[in-house]
Amino acid sequence: MAQCSNKAVDVNFSSMSTQLCKAIVYIPSEFVSTLFKEASLAQQDKVHTYGFQKGETPLAYIEQHFKTNILEHLKEFLFKYFVIDNLFDALYRNKIFLVGDPRIIDIIIEVQKDAEFHFELSVMEPVEILKWKDFMFKAPKRKNYKDIDRQVESFIKDEQTFMKNCITDGISIGDWVCFDIYPVDDQLKPLLGKYRENLWLKIGDEEADIPFQQEFLGKQIDSIFYTKSVCFQEYFSSLLETDYTFCIEIKDVLHHAFLYFDYFKKHFKLKTNKELHQKLIEIFSYRNDISQRRAMVEDALKLLLNKHHFEVPNYLVLRKQQEVLTAVHDNPDYQVYKNQQNFKENIRLLAVKQLRETIFIDQLMHQEEVDVSHHDIKGYLNLMKRPRTKEFVYFHPPSTKIKSQEFPISSTLLKQTCLREKTLNHVIYHLTRK
Repeated sequence: MAQCSNKAVDVNFSSMSTQLCKAIVYIPSEFVSTLFKEASLAQQDKVHTYGFQKGETPLAYIEQHFKTNILEHLKEFLFKYFVIDNLFDALYRNKIFLVGDPRIIDIIIEVQKDAEFHFELSVMEPVEILKWKDFMFKAPKRKNYKDIDRQVESFIKDEQTFMKNCITDGISIGDWVCFDIYPVDDQLKPLLGKYRENLWLKIGDEEADIPFQQEFLGKQIDSIFYTKSVCFQEYFSSLLETDYTFCIEIKDVLHHAFLYFDYFKKHFKLKTNKELHQKLIEIFSYRNDISQRRAMVEDALKLLLNKHHFEVPNYLVLRKQQEVLTAVHDNPDYQVYKNQQNFKENIRLLAVKQLRETIFIDQLMHQEEVDVSHHDIKGYLNLMKRPRTKEFVYFHPPSTKIKSQEFPISSTLLKQTCLREKTLNHVIYHLTRK
């Protein structure tokens, strides 16, 4: 189908059928060898082998007898550091219409050889998109209670007061931090050339979040520091105890203390405070427990999907059903839902609905040439700060919590959901223009 090269990392695509595609991500051998050596040195310091004092086991012995474990670790490290970013970037550049997540089917890794990560991708043929901007769309109306306007005015005033009183003397609990991370050698020189992983992290307030708090609290944008903290070791390695030295460069901070209305206005293409007020009404005006915003999104997507007919393969529906079931199972009301007569059919219908929505939005994204910048991601995360403004988010990001601890998330993964959200806002903007 296509081949995409990003610096020294290659991604190759080949068609397997009309519904399946194969992708191979190639990681250069020098990166594999460099990381293998660093991981071996860490084991040399940690293991206690028979016949040698701790820390004095010959490196050649480590490389031979711990090779399998180290290579398993490298699969995880390379996947997070190289593979995710380059695969999704190549999919976007080549306009490959992925359905669901890539499925890894094989990893080939050996010292002094290029590593290969093999994926199977479910894909869709392009949908013929009509002149959707000409569709007649009747947006749901707001409730006309004056109390709603007073609530919005109070909400805006409170956030403006928070902003005025906020002393931003560094990163605080609740803030989102954007940073580059890369491993360095004992001379503090980058191990992997120009390659860096760009991550976002929400500074959590639980006891489990203390390690990341200790690394970031009080620091400023453009701060650079070096660390061997276990929280970063665990992010890149759950299979092997490592001892990498990482360089952290803080690129941006999104403070939790107040809502950035400038970001909010840009996110929704608002020009005046009156438009800001009208937009916020959408999440304060409810009818039958559904906000005006949610009703608007549901109606817009229903209109688009009724006008565009395409079938979703059954195997994709079955796979999606399992995802929906997993999500519903975590809901406190799971047993209530499960006992309903049409529970299984409702799960199937929800899976079909979600698949059709994401398939169409992803294809529309490419047709409209929607792209996402760093500031778009900030505008998206800005909405996640308050329970009220979360109502504006339809495509939610992957969970950032593991066992109650906040963990970093790749900016590439955030970009995927942000792209869908921006495309959806693009749709609503045009359908509701007067």
